Amino acid sequence: MKRYRKNIVAGNWKMNKSTTDAEYLANDLCRDLAELRDVDVVLCPSFTSLQAVGKVIENTLVRLGAQNMHWENGGAFTGEISAAMLRDLYCHYVILGHSERRQHCNETDYEVNAKVKAALAATLIPIMCVGETSEERKEGKTEEIIKRQIEGGLDGIDDGLDGLIIAYEPVWAIGTGDTATPEQAQEVHEFIRILLQTLFGDDVAGATRIQYGGSVKPDNAKALMAQPDIDGGLIGGASLEARAFVEIVKSAIPEKIPDYKEDDAPSVSS
Repeated sequence: MKRYRKNIVAGNWKMNKSTTDAEYLANDLCRDLAELRDVDVVLCPSFTSLQAVGKVIENTLVRLGAQNMHWENGGAFTGEISAAMLRDLYCHYVILGHSERRQHCNETDYEVNAKVKAALAATLIPIMCVGETSEERKEGKTEEIIKRQIEGGLDGIDDGLDGLIIAYEPVWAIGTGDTATPEQAQEVHEFIRILLQTLFGDDVAGATRIQYGGSVKPDNAKALMAQPDIDGGLIGGASLEARAFVEIVKSAIPEKIPDYKEDDAPSVSS
């Protein structure tokens, strides 16, 4: 029997919102999502707004995430932030290996792997992003690219993934208005799950949540979330508008929540 995976929707605010604006948005979202139990909700503001948003969502079921971190615990790394610093701000999650950082900051699979290991060691839950470009897709290299990024990003992790989340974000669909059809997205998500099964076994593959990201909007979210291997979304632009994000989150609520043992649910660090 397929293990139950609770959907998770994370809002990646990227380099948007002043601290004041971030507080307003977090307050608006908490009005509708603060007590939601059927979907895990994560807000990932910029570094400058982490503390302010954290205070807004304190004592709610909404969790705080960061958009990046360094793999070292501290030292002469100007402009960087460590896992310990994020934990000090009560972050639960951290986005790693986003395509924009791979593209604009030349992040490699080796660096993503170092960050994933550092996050897990600090009991942060990584949201590790993978995805192919338009050119790579046209050349039929989607599975090759995804396999390389997952094997590289998870290299040397032998004891399970401790709740790690994978976000499949086709680069050609991020911020372009183009979206993979539910069937296209499901095909890649299924490939990822089979790859996890090969690398880590049935239990890990069955428990690992795989999000979809790439121009997810209220009008396409429900069809995407209904796919058997899509366990939520990593939302960019639509997460900056409260009504749209709330609609997307509510689209991720399953019509019927199956009975399951607590041991079957992915763990979330406190």
